Amino acid sequence: MPELPEVETVRRGLIPAMDGKRILWAEVRRPDLRWPLPERMAERLTGARVLGLRRRSKYLLADLDIGESLLIHLGMSGRMLVSGQMLGEFHADHPAPAKHDHVVLDMEGGARVTFNDARRFGMMDLVATDAAEGHPLLAGLGPEPFGNAFNEPYLIARLKGRNTPIKAALLDQSVVAGLGNIYVCEVLHRAGIDPRRKAGRLSPERAASLVAVIREVLAEAIAAGGSSLKDYRQADGELGYFQHSFRVYDREGQPCLKPGCGGHIQRIVQSGRSTFYCPACQR
Repeated sequence: MPELPEVETVRRGLIPAMDGKRILWAEVRRPDLRWPLPERMAERLTGARVLGLRRRSKYLLADLDIGESLLIHLGMSGRMLVSGQMLGEFHADHPAPAKHDHVVLDMEGGARVTFNDARRFGMMDLVATDAAEGHPLLAGLGPEPFGNAFNEPYLIARLKGRNTPIKAALLDQSVVAGLGNIYVCEVLHRAGIDPRRKAGRLSPERAASLVAVIREVLAEAIAAGGSSLKDYRQADGELGYFQHSFRVYDREGQPCLKPGCGGHIQRIVQSGRSTFYCPACQR
């Protein structure tokens, strides 16, 4: 499932095609994805102008001039793909419709934005813009990792006394928004923290150190266009490249890349999910 870096990369890729542009024609090709799509969705979107594109955790929001926002989650296999943009002096044609193209937006300026989702675990909803933060999927989210509210005193306080493993605590979206399995594994390796260690047993100094490491890992992943393991693609269809920089994730049995470590990466299962870590340097 796409995590914060992948969703942020998609957001940035959609900006040239959507930001400030009017939706000339919206087509909804099925009544549901993971859940039913909003009533009259195509009618409500057609003619609306996109005032801005933003991200909240792993969700995209397109704020419209009709007072509503299009809320999007990519799910396991969802893609927001752009076609038909001007490439220098040339105009790229739209591809033929594909089997899993479920929502299509023809934008002012000639671009087409297509939501393709083979597994249909993604979702779309239309919500009042001024009440979007109260949407059931957004209301319980913690602060954004790059926001001012996510800071050292905050994280120390949220981890204090928790009896869950630190990996589970960082995956808790009410603690920090947007982190998923890949990036928590990478963060804990860089921080030298055993993913099994109880969150409440971390010293304040070690808990505080996670803030900078989280931001560092996410920033590097965004710069690389995210991580492409199975279905994820950027808005232009290209792969992300951060998977080539993984230090632990999906590297079971391989040597630890931390200088001077000499350990090997192990895989364990925590709460039904794979955890990759180095037992030699993560304590």
